[in-house]
Amino acid sequence: MKKALIPIVVIAILGLFLYTKAVGVYNMFVQNEETVNGTWAEVETQYQRRADLIPNLVNTVKGYADFEQETLTGVIEARAKATGITLQADDLSPEKIAQFQQAQDQLSGALSRLLVSVERYPDLKANQNFLELQAQLEGTENRIAVARRNFNQNVQTYNTTLRTFPNNMFAGWYGFERKGFFEASEGAQNAPTVQF
Repeated sequence: MKKALIPIVVIAILGLFLYTKAVGVYNMFVQNEETVNGTWAEVETQYQRRADLIPNLVNTVKGYADFEQETLTGVIEARAKATGITLQADDLSPEKIAQFQQAQDQLSGALSRLLVSVERYPDLKANQNFLELQAQLEGTENRIAVARRNFNQNVQTYNTTLRTFPNNMFAGWYGFERKGFFEASEGAQNAPTVQF
């Protein structure tokens, strides 16, 4: 009778161990995913801050009648496209992140063209509203860079946890999938050319 209980006790202890491990791994995935979701919300907040500054910047620039309308239209259209792409925190696949990033990069390019165009308008460059908006925009770009870096660090932790053994076995059972990173824009490794 006692010999028959030994395998049952061993199986019960092994089952309890596996159950505890599975619950612990699940909770770890949830905690890491919530950290990723929180840092994603910060990324979105900073991009929204930039999008909110753009109409004021465009309106300030519009006051200069001979300013290039095509440049302003490009900024407005790029802003509309960038704000039209929204990602849910539970769908941060590499493809979706790349799509979001591409729209934001187009907006960054349009803003860069706008700021370069301003160089031809000394009165606009001296305008206090424009200077304040430009400073806020620069600060926001720095905040975006920090938010993206924090997001990437948390995604790396999440993805590493997901892919290591034995966590990778549990990840499939629980439906956790890899998250996408923000990556450098195409051509970012090339230094810009400046012509005078």
